[in-house]
Amino acid sequence: MAAELVLRARRAVLGATEQPVSVVVSGGRITDLAPYDAPPAAAQTVTLDDDEVLLPGLVDTHVHVNEPGRTEWEGFASATRAAAAGGVTTILDMPLNSVPPTTTVANLEAKQRAAEGQLHVDTGFWGGAVPENLADLAPLHAAGVFGFKCFLLDSGVPEFGHLEPDAFGAAMAETARLGALMIVHAEDGRLLDEAALDGGHYAGFLASRPPAAEEAAIALVLAQAEATGAKAHVVHLSAAAAVPELRAARARGVDVSVETCPHYLTFAAEHVPDGATELKCCPPIREAANREALWAALDDVVDLVVSDHSPCTPELKEQGGGDFGRAWGGIASVQLGLSTVWTGAGERGHDLTDVVRWMAQAPADRVGLAHKGRIAVGADADLVRFAPDETFTVDVTRLHHRNPVSAYAGRTLAGVVRETWLRGVPVTGAEPHGRMLRRSA
Repeated sequence: MAAELVLRARRAVLGATEQPVSVVVSGGRITDLAPYDAPPAAAQTVTLDDDEVLLPGLVDTHVHVNEPGRTEWEGFASATRAAAAGGVTTILDMPLNSVPPTTTVANLEAKQRAAEGQLHVDTGFWGGAVPENLADLAPLHAAGVFGFKCFLLDSGVPEFGHLEPDAFGAAMAETARLGALMIVHAEDGRLLDEAALDGGHYAGFLASRPPAAEEAAIALVLAQAEATGAKAHVVHLSAAAAVPELRAARARGVDVSVETCPHYLTFAAEHVPDGATELKCCPPIREAANREALWAALDDVVDLVVSDHSPCTPELKEQGGGDFGRAWGGIASVQLGLSTVWTGAGERGHDLTDVVRWMAQAPADRVGLAHKGRIAVGADADLVRFAPDETFTVDVTRLHHRNPVSAYAGRTLAGVVRETWLRGVPVTGAEPHGRMLRRSA
C-alpha cells in the first residue's frame, strides 16, 4: 500500500546528524526513513526547498495557557496556534494562572473541558503541589498529569500557594513514592530584597532578586531530592552561579534536570532600558557574562530550553507606568523560541542538531514522551519546515498569542517556520486537530 505522505528533504535533523531523507508517514506516525532519491509511492509527496531543513516538532514543557479563569491573558486556541506557528507541536500547560489551578482532579477536568476542541497542537498538563493538596497528588498522578509544579516563594497569584521547607519535603517524599517528577520554581523568598526596588530602574529590580536566592532554593531542592530519591527539575534557571552545585549533585547520582529559557540566552541586564517592563520576568534577566555562562552550561548541566510562555494583558505589563515592582512578570514567547535560540546558537557556533536536542528531544525525554521530539520510525509525524537562513523582524501584530506584547518586538531573528505538521496533517490555524495527552508511564 502507498504511504499517505512522504516528506523529502535534502537537509533533515535525524538525531545527532543532519542528512537527506524521505520521511514516510501513515496513520499519523513515521513508518520509514527512506533515501531522499528513492522515496516510496505516496498519496502525497512534499519536497522541501533547498533553503529549508526538516525538523521534528518542538516540545515546550513550560507554557502558561491561563484558561479558564484568566482567558483575557491567554487561552488554548491562541496559545496553541502561536505554538504551531513557532514550530512547537507539543506543549505542557502549567497548573497556575488559570482559575481554578490544576491542584485537584476536579480542577484538572475543568481545564480539560475548557481545552476541548480548541487545541492546534498536542497538549498535556502539569499538576500543582500547594500547601493544602498533599492528598491530591496521587489522584492527579493517576489522572495522567506529567508531574507537579511547586513554588518555594510567593507564586504571584493567591490561589496557588507556595511550599515552606517542611511541606516541600513532604511533597517530595510523596512524588518519590509515586515516581512522579517535581518541577520547582527555585527562589528563596527570604533572600529577596524588596527595598532595592526603584520604580522603573531595572538595576533596582535586578538587585531585588539576587543569584543567591536561586542558589539557596536549588540547594534545598537538591537536598530533598537526595534524601527522598525523588526526581526533580529546576525550571527557568537564570543564575549561572548555581551550575557547579547542580553538577556536583548529578555526580552524586541526584536525579535532577534543569531548563533555561530563550530570554535568559538572549537579553542582558546591561541593555534593559529603564521602564521596559516587557522584559520583566522572575527570576530576572541577568548580566551578559551570566548569559554566556548559561550558554556554556547547555549539555553540561542545562538539559533543555523551553519558553516559560507567561503572557498577560497590556494593562498588567504597563501598570505603574513602567514600574518593575508593580508590572506583571512574564515573557510571552512560545511562537518565537525556535528562532530566538537558533539566532543565538548560530552566533556561538552551534548547529541545528543542538537546538533540536535542547528544544525537542530532551524535553520530550524528561517527561516520558518518547514518541515526540524526534524524526524516527514510530514517532508521531510532528514536523517543521524551517528556513534557517531567512531573517525577520518581530512584529507584535503578527504574533498569534492573545495580547500584542512581546519582549522581542522589533528584534531581528534568524530562522523562519514555513509550515508545521501535527501527526502528518498541516496546522493551518483554522481547524484544530490537537489532542490532549496523558502521562503514559
